[in-house]
Amino acid sequence: MNKKVAFYTLGCKLNYSETSTLGRLFSNAGFDTVDFTDTPDVYVINTCSVTENADKKCKKVVKEALKVSPNAYVTIVGCYAQLKPIEIAEIEGVDMVLGAAEKFQIIDYITDLTKKPKAQIYNQPVSQANEFVPAYSFGDRTRTFLKVQDGCDYSCSFCTIPLARGASRSDTIASVIEQARQIAASGVKEIVLTGVNLGDFGIIDGKREFKFFDLVKALDEVEGIDRIRISSIEPNLLTDEIIEFVAGSKRFVPHFHIPLQSGSNKILSLMRRRYKRELYVDRVANIKQLMPDCCIGVDVIVGFPGETREDFVDTYNFLNDLDISYLHVFTYSERENTLAAEMNGTVPGSTRADRSKMLHILSDKKRRAFYETQLGRTGEVLFEGDIKEGYMHGFTRNYVKVKTKFDPVLVNELKKVGLTKISTDGDVEITESEEILVH
Repeated sequence: MNKKVAFYTLGCKLNYSETSTLGRLFSNAGFDTVDFTDTPDVYVINTCSVTENADKKCKKVVKEALKVSPNAYVTIVGCYAQLKPIEIAEIEGVDMVLGAAEKFQIIDYITDLTKKPKAQIYNQPVSQANEFVPAYSFGDRTRTFLKVQDGCDYSCSFCTIPLARGASRSDTIASVIEQARQIAASGVKEIVLTGVNLGDFGIIDGKREFKFFDLVKALDEVEGIDRIRISSIEPNLLTDEIIEFVAGSKRFVPHFHIPLQSGSNKILSLMRRRYKRELYVDRVANIKQLMPDCCIGVDVIVGFPGETREDFVDTYNFLNDLDISYLHVFTYSERENTLAAEMNGTVPGSTRADRSKMLHILSDKKRRAFYETQLGRTGEVLFEGDIKEGYMHGFTRNYVKVKTKFDPVLVNELKKVGLTKISTDGDVEITESEEILVH
């Protein structure tokens, strides 16, 4: 019988795409991929290290894995593995730690599944992680996360990602197009473009060969994909030409996720962000002028060193006044080897928690207000195969989350539906009547 491998992914969409690629490497090597609880011979845990909580989650996953399969060989890869390999190696039950330059050679390193008293570490300096390795998620959703860029040349004062993933580097446009065609041939209807700094796409072997806009135009011509969604993109890299192209695109959907991090120019400067809030206002205004129904998501960090009550209120009011659709709220977490960790003006943990709660409430308000503008309209929904309490869900082109009673015939289908009401859980609900569901 073939050996069995199970995967667990922590963190971003990019990690999910890379886990799928690792899965294909194992499959090609004769392993069977199984569920986490199906007593695998090997566990591969792909880690994140954006916050301290991500590190704690890794330790918890290792513990749970060994409860299920005590003799399993446990390998840790990902950002946490690059940043703190020795710390990971000391976690009881871990057998191997692979850094950023080694993770896609994982099959070469897993030659003996015998558990040993001490974990093996293979971890070169992050400068050695200079090769772009294509990746896309597959088999678990009706949409695929397609990695087109990796690494980051920015130096935000709170971020460890450049230390964990290395310099900015990209796939070629020809390679991305070929992967998009493969994805289309598999029956997947939506591609989500991912990267560490997606808008910086185009650096190959240390030189800029393309712009992200070049990729956007090329992908719009790929037949067989109904939707292409841009994941997080920096406001200074989301150019007017990209916005204008998406507004008239055949495949790119009206949905942007644009990190802000703070609505205070003082805090943006301390964060070493490459824009001021005035540029952010211009981007949102341009999007809404061209695409009034566009969904706009925002990343924001609370509790950054030096953030006074006045700074936070400034951010809150700025976000409240913006025509945006939802927030992803992050509570600032001190990370070793970052400038922010050495800054004065530490914000107490309880204050950080209070500010986070306020912005989560604001996010709920913004999302509901956006959804209410869509009620009474018809939206095209791509339904997914999940079941929760008898319901399934999907998303419209502009990222309205829709729920309806589970029907297996609807899985991975695009259907025009009438958006009728907001349910108690905050999703938009539709009925099954012919007037509502237009086949």
